[in-house]
Amino acid sequence: MLVLTRKNRESVVIGRPEDLEVMLEITILEIEGGRVRLGFEADNKMPIHRREVWDRICNGDGAAAAAAAAASRTEKK
Repeated sequence: MLVLTRKNRESVVIGRPEDLEVMLEITILEIEGGRVRLGFEADNKMPIHRREVWDRICNGDGAAAAAAAAASRTEKK
């Protein structure tokens, strides 16, 4: 596991260096009261889920999890 320290409005990018493509950018939006708000920027074709939603999808509980994921994905911006 890579562990990084970031301040408010700083980002981390995940991509392929061979073609300089940024696949995912994660930005710290807010740090308040022990909670961190993260912003994710990626192609709409790349699924981004909270871990508990991903686990439900992988365990076959996909209908409810997929609906929740679709709703949260539209809140992306």
